[in-house]
Amino acid sequence: MTKKLNLYKKLIHQFSQMKILVIGDLMVDRFIRGKVSRISPEAPVPVVLVKDEVNLPGGSGNVVMNIASLGARVSCAGVIGEDLPGDHLLEHFQQAGIETDGIWRDPTLSTILKSRVIAEHQQVVRFDHENQKSLSHPVHTEIKNALPEMIRQTDAVILSDYGKGLITQPLLTLAIGAAKKFKKPICVDPKLEHFLLYQNVTCITPNLSEALGGMHRLKLDPQDGVKKLGQDILKALRCKSALITQGEGGMTLFEKNRITHIPTKAREVFDVTGAGDTVISVLTLSLACGASFFEAATLANLAAGIVVGKLGTATVSPLELKEALKYL
Repeated sequence: MTKKLNLYKKLIHQFSQMKILVIGDLMVDRFIRGKVSRISPEAPVPVVLVKDEVNLPGGSGNVVMNIASLGARVSCAGVIGEDLPGDHLLEHFQQAGIETDGIWRDPTLSTILKSRVIAEHQQVVRFDHENQKSLSHPVHTEIKNALPEMIRQTDAVILSDYGKGLITQPLLTLAIGAAKKFKKPICVDPKLEHFLLYQNVTCITPNLSEALGGMHRLKLDPQDGVKKLGQDILKALRCKSALITQGEGGMTLFEKNRITHIPTKAREVFDVTGAGDTVISVLTLSLACGASFFEAATLANLAAGIVVGKLGTATVSPLELKEALKYL
């Protein structure tokens, strides 16, 4: 056991030596917190007296923050609008020491903004500001032209796909091809509509619902369950591994000749928001450090157990991860 713990501690220590590139849909998560003491006379809805308001990186931005919180260097490729939420996002990144050279500002779009009203730790409502227009062709072309060099200069790549327009088949083909050329691990947090396009990646990390939907299935095979689903994903995508997360059911790791189930390590669950971002961040960082798929998944599972015990889009520190090793 001591030998295993030392291995995981060494991996966590190596995080600070790595640089990760996150390619994906940047957003801003706005949390409006307050207290409810009465019902509106205008309609049967609670009146929230606002006490606090905060803007945090969301979407792939939360993956970026997870990587930074783990002590690694991180850069990102993404698009925001020329607006105040975009300013908030850049400011947050710059304060965290995150490289922003790969963030394009498209004047034809607005920064995606998801606002959550929370009263007494209970989310009352969420309202979203999203774009009805597609990413402009010139900006998309600029990003594709820049990606190969960005990938060459990094230790591993994360594709954080929220289906908001940045991730397209041409971009996927280019990014996966560049990662293969430069021998960099490339991991994907998938979106349903692109699921079968993530060909030849190092690892894909769907939750159970995404795995079923991505493979166009309504339910698990009655006999083989998750086992058959994971094996079919490996075959369909020709990927090296797949990690299917199942909430309280833990995670199941699929490799070419091995299936490993990893029970959950969560001790308290307050909020699952952003847990998938933490999983792919720790998994990819571990692979960049030379961990096996099982070792990387084990650390990712520990990190997920920590982050679901926090409220809101949260991150994990190396110290928290080291302390959680006692639960192995």
